[in-house]
Amino acid sequence: MGPLRGGLILSVLPGSAMAELCSVQRPDWDGVPVTAIQETLSLASTPVVLILLLLSALAIRFKSQWGVLVLVVLWTILVSFLSIFAPNARTVGMMEGCIGSPALFIGIIAAICVGMIFYTAPPSKER
Repeated sequence: MGPLRGGLILSVLPGSAMAELCSVQRPDWDGVPVTAIQETLSLASTPVVLILLLLSALAIRFKSQWGVLVLVVLWTILVSFLSIFAPNARTVGMMEGCIGSPALFIGIIAAICVGMIFYTAPPSKER
């Protein structure tokens, strides 16, 4: 095994940078790998998501098509931030185990958005 491959193996192993990331992002993490359900609950309890859920409930209550359009765009920006704009920190945290996969959260948000669109769609004219 040459020095290049040995260095690559050591660079993949968790190190001080990963431990620092977990202590900053999840200070109460106990060392047990985070599951997708735990990550979903963690993401769903953030203030931004709670506000978007409240606004989604209001848009559904008042059947506002324009409100739903704005909310779908806002949900899309949030999901894009989770998956596109901050992938390095999330990937490192997932390798260490302090951050779980956001796939379940993204699926729930997609279902909420599709449901809001169908619920507020104009009624079809049947002949």
